[in-house]
Amino acid sequence: MDHTERTILVAVTDIFFYTKVRDALRTGGYRIEKARAQQDIAEKTTATAPTAVILDMNDLIIDAFQAIETLKGDARSKSIPILAYANHEEVDTWNRAKALGVTKIVSRNEFSARTKDLVDEVQKGAR
Repeated sequence: MDHTERTILVAVTDIFFYTKVRDALRTGGYRIEKARAQQDIAEKTTATAPTAVILDMNDLIIDAFQAIETLKGDARSKSIPILAYANHEEVDTWNRAKALGVTKIVSRNEFSARTKDLVDEVQKGAR
């Protein structure tokens, strides 16, 4: 699969985890755009037209639920696949994320182990 010019918006403010995500996706040829604050979600989605969005459902700075509502509430971004991860024991978080329209949600461990494969997977389903 050709990843040329594929931008992934990564809304992960944990710097160590972000670095792991960035490194995993760079090997796949993706361009990474980082969302550092809530307002970055809409602004950077409009500016960069990402092919997928990654959300940390447990982020302390970016409200992932609000981000999902922002993305799904805008005609320009509602079809962008969203890959989210959360602590596996947070059943309510998983259910709410799915109800709001997340394309795929996985545990933090699975996300960490399979980042590039999961991004490829959600993008294939969006075509």
